Order: sequence, then structure tokens, then C-alpha cells
Amino acid sequence: MQLVKTQRDTLLRPLQIVSGIVERRHTLPILANILIRKEGERVSFLSTDIEVQITTHAEIGSGGEVAATTVAARKLLDILRALPDSEVSLTLANKRMTVQAGKSRFALQTLAAEEFPTVAQAEHFNAKVTLPQKTLKHLFNMVHFSMAQQDIRYYLNGLLLVVQGKHVIAVATDGHRLAFCQVETEEEFPKQEVIIPRKTILELQRLLEDVDDPVQVEIANNQIKLTFADIELISKLVEGKFPDYTRVVPKGYKNNFTIGREQLLRSLQRAAIMTSDKFKGVRCVVAPGSLKISSTNADQEEAVEEVEIDYGGDAIDIGFNVTYLLDVLNNLKGDQVNVALGDANSSALITVPDNADFKYVVMPMRI
Repeated sequence: MQLVKTQRDTLLRPLQIVSGIVERRHTLPILANILIRKEGERVSFLSTDIEVQITTHAEIGSGGEVAATTVAARKLLDILRALPDSEVSLTLANKRMTVQAGKSRFALQTLAAEEFPTVAQAEHFNAKVTLPQKTLKHLFNMVHFSMAQQDIRYYLNGLLLVVQGKHVIAVATDGHRLAFCQVETEEEFPKQEVIIPRKTILELQRLLEDVDDPVQVEIANNQIKLTFADIELISKLVEGKFPDYTRVVPKGYKNNFTIGREQLLRSLQRAAIMTSDKFKGVRCVVAPGSLKISSTNADQEEAVEEVEIDYGGDAIDIGFNVTYLLDVLNNLKGDQVNVALGDANSSALITVPDNADFKYVVMPMRI
């Protein structure tokens, strides 16, 4: 039975959308596959790793029959990428899928569609929010780099999404730094707080585009569902209590200065050259009129950068992990950043001038 007959690129796009979450190694072999369902011209593609599930569809079906099967995601993707852009057909017979294009033909093993474990969708969603794709993408971009990677405090290996009043807020922290960003919506919502897993956030950054088309975000007790373009993504949520970010963000610092983002970024990048993989510390000495950034390593090598700044506050000698500073400066887009300091033992607050929607807190380190 012929499932699909279309141009290579038309088939490649939905496969690329769903195959991002497919793991190479699985305890369940079928999870290395994608589920392909055909109902007449409509063909849907679904992948899952039990935690996250992505579905998309395309009008590329051949014939009016109904059929479903699962096939290895990576193999099918690799075959299509290697083929020239021409007409491709997928045919199903005797538990094998045949991929044919011109004089190239590939026969792939399939596993039964009935055995594919799909994620059960929540029956009730507590909140529904609609945002432009580019707004949600911006929200994630501004904080994602602060998520923990494999922290024993599992609730830090994700991003806190808060819907409150007219604001949608994203917060991420790994215990050493915290990023906060918020956007305003037209509607008002009751307060909802959920922790979205790290893998889901990274996948959404790949799938969301810088367009005004809407994303519908639906939040349940243990699940979040996002629908945009022809994509539906369902993800489990991380259970646990996220730290109270409102207490982490310092208030009332009197020592602050504004500096060119690019200038500070370049100075820190140069100072970082002299740090080692094990110790990423840079020393920042702030004094009236100047900022001095220095770093040394075990070989007694040294880098010193001096920058003129408009500053009249206290002299402060403070150390930071340079990676944490580079992360935020690389992700910000503005020309200027504002740096506020308490003393040598207090965290620093980095913001954007005239913008209360973004805050970045970074803890000091001993140098």
C-alpha cells in the first residue's frame, strides 16, 4: 500500500519537526521509531520519549486508505537527507516500508502502530494562554541559559513558567545565577506556576519561529500542551517547589553603572582566555570612573582589561564565574546594560536600562 508520494523536501520538514526528541538509545526499542498515520491525504507524524510528545501533519497522503505504522526515525531522516530533491514515495507491505526515489530504493523494518506508547492527554486544563510565537520564543531565549543541567535538585533542571494577571513570566536558575523575564498579555489570568523540563524548552526553542502567528499554551496539573502552526507538543511537568525568585532579586542597590554591552562582552571574552577549564573566575575591581577586569591561571599568566565607566559609588573588589557573565551578555540584544552591586559578598544584578521586564542575578565567587 502506498502511504506517501511527494517531493523530498515536503516529506523532510514534518520528519525534522518530530525527530528532535527521538533518543538514539532507549530501553524500549519502539521509542527510536516515529508513528506515521495516514487517513486519505492527511498524514500525521508523531514521536515521543514518554516525557514529551510532538505531533505534526501534512497533506501528502496517496490514495484514500487508512493505515498506520512505525519506522526508525533516524534511518528514514538520513535516507531522505541523502537523496536528491526529487519525488519520493513511501510504500508499506509485509511489515516493511519501502522508500523509493528515482532509481534508489530502501527497505526498512517496521513495528506495529498499536504497540507505540503515546502520551495520554490531560482531560482538564486549568489555564489557556495565547501568545505570538516570537514572544514566547523571546521569553525562553532570555532565561534558558540559566537552567541547571543535571542538578540533584531536579526542579532546577527546567524553567518556571508563571501566568499571573496580565503577565507571563519565565524564570530559570541553577543555584549560582537566576534569569527572569516577563511579557504582558491583553487578557488577565488566575495565577498558575509550572516547571517545564529542560529538554522541552530546548525543543521549543528549535521549533518556535520569529513570527506573529499564535501559540496556544494550555496548562494542566501535570502537563503542558502547546499548539502552533501545524505542530502539537505535549510535555510532562517537573514536580517540586521552585525557589522563590522574588526573594533572590536584590533591591535598593546604590552602586550601579551603565556600560556598553558589546564593550563589556569583548573585555570579558579576552580576560576569559587566561582562565582554566576548572576555574573560570575573573576579578572585577569597580572604582570611581573605572572598571578593571583581571584573570590569572596556574601558570602565573595574567590578563588585565581596564574600562572607563561613569561611576561614583563605593570601591568594590568582587569575583565572578566569567561564563555566567558571558551567557547573559551573549543573549541580550540591547546596546547597554546596567550593573548594580552591593558589596564584595553580595550578588550582582544585571538589567537593561529603561526595561523592567528582564533581570539577571549572579552570585559572586571567591578569587
